[in-house]
Order: sequence, then structure tokens, then C-alpha cells
Amino acid sequence: METTASALPPLAPAAGPTVREVQAKGILTTSNLPVCDFSANPYTGCTHGCRYCYASFMKRFTGHDEAWGEFLDVKLWPPIKRPEKYAGKEVFIGSVTDPYLPEEAEHRRTRALLEELRGVSVKLSIQTKSDLVLRDLDLISQFSDARVGFSVNTLDEGFRAAMDRGAPIERRLAAMEAFHDAGVRTTCFVSPIFPGITDVGAIVERVRGICNLVWLENLNLRGAFKADILAWVAEARPDLTPLYDAIYRKGDTSFWQELDSEIAAFAQARGLDYVVNDDTMERSFDAPPAIVNFFYHEKIKKSARKAAENRP
Repeated sequence: METTASALPPLAPAAGPTVREVQAKGILTTSNLPVCDFSANPYTGCTHGCRYCYASFMKRFTGHDEAWGEFLDVKLWPPIKRPEKYAGKEVFIGSVTDPYLPEEAEHRRTRALLEELRGVSVKLSIQTKSDLVLRDLDLISQFSDARVGFSVNTLDEGFRAAMDRGAPIERRLAAMEAFHDAGVRTTCFVSPIFPGITDVGAIVERVRGICNLVWLENLNLRGAFKADILAWVAEARPDLTPLYDAIYRKGDTSFWQELDSEIAAFAQARGLDYVVNDDTMERSFDAPPAIVNFFYHEKIKKSARKAAENRP
């Protein structure tokens, strides 16, 4: 679980991203994600421009010529019919695109969705890399079953800036603390875990007093950005090139199995629950955070589950 500052320059700001309004048939869609019944993405595209973005494949469905990270479609949808039918359902806002991109300050589509759902007893989850979500603390706190997740895969601001254009890490953590202090459940999403770079233990220690859950997700390299990330590792951390070659070129999953065991021991030593694919919201608000392994690769999920089942 080591970490290092990036010696490379940060990502350049998005140079005047293309922003347009588009008509959408609706905003809530059924989801097969393990954390929700319905998902909502008030925007298509993303101006964070994360190097590792798993959603960049969505570009092919947008009709945009711009590179992923350089355009944003602002969705306009008709009023939700019978919103009360979603009562008791888990609704996840931001499953593909961050709902609190800088453009949300102007377009307010995420806030519009929250206003439509206000008064409906949904189980609300929001995921973001931004502290703009603080603007809606008053509204989110009106949901009796809500949580706000913040993506934090490093405490090294140099590495963060080399990977995404989201808010600085300390601002994310300050927003997390503000929501937690207000009685809103918070999640620290340690994703993606960069082998040899992301210090999971340090992050857990930093957030254990200001969050209710810690989600873990491994770095999944596929598509066009695989070569970019491997090239970045070769330049910034050549000492890690053999490890990344083993994982991402040869399909070796032993690193993730070892990390699973390491985090389990770390959690046990600190009296923290460590579970696999368990996203319950039934824990006491004041309970220490549970660490939840959401390693998504099928082989890793199987090994992690087996390891969990064999632990005393």
C-alpha cells in the first residue's frame, strides 16, 4: 500500500468544452448495478477528463466528434410521472457521469432531479468528485435515507491532478465531513485502486471518522485509455512497470488477492468490518465505517469471496 507524488504535469483544463442541451425521454432507468434499483445521469459526457475513465466508451453513442472529456450534453427531461412509485427503491445519481461537474453550477439539472424526488422516500445515493454538492446539502438532508459518496483514490494531490480535473482531494474530504456532520451518510469510494500507488490504509485512516462506508474498486484497464495509463506508469513509475505488465498484459490476479488479504488484516486490527459485495445501509450512523470490497473482475470477485468465506 504505497503512494507517491507524480512528477508529471497535471491534466490541462478542458479547453472550452462543447456544451449543448438535449431532450431526453426520461431520467430514471432500471439498473443492474449492485448498489441500486434505478440510476440517473443528468449529463452525458464528462468534463473531468479522467485518464482512467471506464465510461469513455459511451462517446460512440453520443454523436460527438470531440474527445471524451471535451463535451457535455445537458439533459432536459419531462416531469417524472408518479414519482411516488419509486418509494423504497434505491436511486443512484451519477452512475456514469458525475452529477456535480462544474457546469452543474449553471445548469442545475441535478438539483432539478432532487427537487422532483423530494418527499418521495427513495434510498438516495449520489457519487461525485466535486464539492459543489455542498450547494445542495439543504435539499439532500431532507431525504431520510440518503448518502453521498466521494471518489478518493489518493491523498497525493500531485497524482490526483495528473489523473482527473475534479476538485482537489482536501476539498472532497471537507465536503464529506460537512455532510457527515449534518447527519447525512457518506461513502468514500476508493476507486480506482492503482497498484503500488493507491494507499488504501492511509485513506481509510483519513476518512474513518467522517464516513459510514468505504468502497474499494480495482483499476480496470480496457479500451483506448489502457495504453495511456500504461505509458504514464512507464514514465512516472518505471519501477511499477513489471507489476502493471503482469496484471494488465498477462492477466495475473495475484496482486488483488494479496491486497484483499492485506486489507482484511488491516480492518481486523482496527475493529472495522470488511465485507465483499455488501452494500447494506442498515448500520448505525455512529458505527465505524465498513470496508466493502467491490473488485468487479469476475475472477477477482470469486477469489475475494472465497477468501472472505474462509476467514474466521
